[in-house]
Amino acid sequence: MQRVKPIAVVQGAASSAVQELLRQFVAGLASDVRVAGVIEDPDTSGEGPCSAGDLRSLSDGRRFAIMQDLGADAVACRLDSEGVVTACEAVQRGVAAGCDLVVLSKFGKIEAERSGLAPAFADAIERGLPILTSMAPRFGEAWERFAAPLYVILPPDLAAIEAWWRAAGAGLGAPEAATASSVG
Repeated sequence: MQRVKPIAVVQGAASSAVQELLRQFVAGLASDVRVAGVIEDPDTSGEGPCSAGDLRSLSDGRRFAIMQDLGADAVACRLDSEGVVTACEAVQRGVAAGCDLVVLSKFGKIEAERSGLAPAFADAIERGLPILTSMAPRFGEAWERFAAPLYVILPPDLAAIEAWWRAAGAGLGAPEAATASSVG
């Protein structure tokens, strides 16, 4: 019998669609599943390169600003790595407090450089926790060095994520590894 990979990486859709899928999945989890992590809330202005939104904590709803104002004519990426590091520290506290699942918005440019959310990924891996995340294919080589052989690539499909969670959560002792739809 093949062991379930503890990390699921959702790929195959635009980042905003994947973040919405992660949001839907978390909203559908059974109430006794303890989740630590952050999901990207979209940038409603949509201006400039790197137009990500804020990161929102899944444990307490706190928002972490991850964009910096570079001015109206800026062409550089507005990502504020300091904001991502602050969000990472909050996730690490959630992991240390105890959780069943870690959901991290994405493994991106700064994580490939071992910053941003990389320490939260590392803490969850070290504790053997299931991780749900996303990653743009352009960071595949860095991701492979970081997480191989612990991950599986999933399509952007809620049923596929739920199936992974039922298997991964059950294999790692999560409470019932249930989603609200599988128990109600």
